[in-house]
Amino acid sequence: MFDVSQTVVDLLTSGLTGISWWGFALYLLLATQLTIFSVTLYLHRSLAHRGVDFHPAVAHVFRFWTWVSTSMIGREWAAIHRKHHAKCETEEDPHSPMHKGIRTVFWRGVELYREARRDRASIDQYGKGCPEDLIERKLYTPYATFGPTVLLFTLAALFGLKGVAAWAIQMAWIPFWAAGVVNGLGHWWGYRNFETDDTSTNLSPWGVWIGGEELHNNHHAFPSSAKFALRKWEVDIGWYVIKALQAVKLARVLRVAPGLDVRPNIHMPDMDTLKALLAHRFQAMTDFHRTVVKPALREEAALRGTKVRRLLPRKLQKGLVDDGRWLSAESRAQLHQWVSTSPKMQMLMEQRAKLAAVLDARSANATESLARLQAWCKQAEASGIQSLQGFAQRLRGYAVPALAV
Repeated sequence: MFDVSQTVVDLLTSGLTGISWWGFALYLLLATQLTIFSVTLYLHRSLAHRGVDFHPAVAHVFRFWTWVSTSMIGREWAAIHRKHHAKCETEEDPHSPMHKGIRTVFWRGVELYREARRDRASIDQYGKGCPEDLIERKLYTPYATFGPTVLLFTLAALFGLKGVAAWAIQMAWIPFWAAGVVNGLGHWWGYRNFETDDTSTNLSPWGVWIGGEELHNNHHAFPSSAKFALRKWEVDIGWYVIKALQAVKLARVLRVAPGLDVRPNIHMPDMDTLKALLAHRFQAMTDFHRTVVKPALREEAALRGTKVRRLLPRKLQKGLVDDGRWLSAESRAQLHQWVSTSPKMQMLMEQRAKLAAVLDARSANATESLARLQAWCKQAEASGIQSLQGFAQRLRGYAVPALAV
């Protein structure tokens, strides 16, 4: 006998498909990962940074899915993200934990995004080069919230209450993982491969859950690179998807981070050295800290008969990377006071600042910049500090490989 009440219950709980809990879990995994890939591959690497181009059919799948699963408008997302890079860690940064606070960025990232959307002047300034075709003008942009509404009713019909739960999870996915975790924790906690001019960090060397966005410091070092994994032990699952699509001619990689070679027996920096340093200035400053400053700090501790962490608190040690740029005024003063007690550390900090000035002078004439770099190397080699001399000798050989991919 046909049981109407049971049929109604089944429709409510599992919808027209009668999906099992295992099937529901599989759908949820696939749907949320498609959302992540749509954001990291299309909105981020392709639209915002032009690191990769996708076949129009693939690009539109990503566009459609971001519309139904996030309601975000591509032009606005790209503009806000480009402004984040242009104004990083300043008052104008749309979501900097340094100025907004980590709790605000982590828990209220969506509010910050909406606030940034209202700055139409910035959207116009940073949102150039984004799709403005008929479907964008007539559907995706004016009816941004209609997409999630369609998805809600579709999931409710297919999966019942499970579908409603799936919709709620999908709506929270990007606000939590992208706006909260990447934008928040990605500037607050983790490790750094590159001493960039911001506080960006890599959350994990294995970027498999957030499409490779875990490698946030790498991205800030080379924003236009379609590949985020830049160390042998790092994994960027988004890059594997790009390569798979490229293999079947559905994607074309436009930019990746340039390689770095160290040529032997180079006695004076040349134009190849300068070109490599301008491309890898963050790597150069990282090498300076790791191969010059850290050994000097250990030597200083040994001379004073103590351990490094007792000689200088860990927080102040981090300030040696950038002259305490991200420290509080009080902590920065403490760092400068400590450096002044050590002639050797004082000299190294002066040399670090001079090298940074050479690498930051991008508007200078190339010949002039090369002369300044050569003068810096001569000073470093005449310093009598072995680690600084070794660094300068290695620096002279920097070069970008001819076939960098």
